[in-house]
Amino acid sequence: MTTGTPRPPGNAPVVRAPRTRAPRTRSGRIPWVLVVPAVVGVLFLVLPFAGMLVRAPWPTMGARITEPDVLRALWLSLSTATAATVVSLVFGIPLAWMLARTGFPGRRFVRALVTVPLVIPPVVGGVALLMVLGRNGLVGRYLDAWFGLTLPFTPAAVVIAQVFVAMPFLVISVEGALRGADRRYEEAAATLGADRVTIFTRVTLPMVLPGIGAGAVLCWARALGEFGATITFAGNFPGTTQTMPLAVYMAMQRDPEAAVVLSLVLLLVSLVVLATLRERWVNAA
Repeated sequence: MTTGTPRPPGNAPVVRAPRTRAPRTRSGRIPWVLVVPAVVGVLFLVLPFAGMLVRAPWPTMGARITEPDVLRALWLSLSTATAATVVSLVFGIPLAWMLARTGFPGRRFVRALVTVPLVIPPVVGGVALLMVLGRNGLVGRYLDAWFGLTLPFTPAAVVIAQVFVAMPFLVISVEGALRGADRRYEEAAATLGADRVTIFTRVTLPMVLPGIGAGAVLCWARALGEFGATITFAGNFPGTTQTMPLAVYMAMQRDPEAAVVLSLVLLLVSLVVLATLRERWVNAA
């Protein structure tokens, strides 16, 4: 058996269909009307960091970074941001699952409340935390009277403020991953006799793990850079509640060069974490 164009009987010439050339498209060209504003947008985001690099006191950079106050502020920022991310994972993953997989009354209202910290000024969040967890707050007064526990202006207050502003990033990311996951695997596990806890831990979580990782990275980065809620609810006490953003703010008032150094350290830490962890999780998704 032969394939291709069938040959007519005898010596009749083979008639081939005329070839048509596909029309050229201009879809591969980049429209300049989009390139120009895109380049301006990139320059707008990059030039401030370039300005810090130019104005940085490079000869004294090493000595400034190793100062005790800088190291304490950096360690406090890293430790509290990590603790805030862990707390956000503990409470945020179940919350995201409820928003994505259940139809309880008031779900839209709860989702709106979860996103409120994303749009309000962080200092407003700090005031709200004081009104609830302060010594005379709605809950704080009972914590003080019954347990002698005072949260404001302590390292725990730093973590609470960071959780308040950063956990919505995790919830939104995980909820989106849950909505995009294929539920047929969960249904198959249910038909095989797996209970809800087993399905959640052995099937659902592995499927949405990249979304959880991406949300955790965003949550950690947001907690690391938190300023307004922290200074309002936790104060600015060196060695106790002064994180790197607060140290930058204080240094800007007395020594702008020191503020540039602290800003570069904070920027470097954020870039390293985002470039390594986020790239890994997002590519895995």
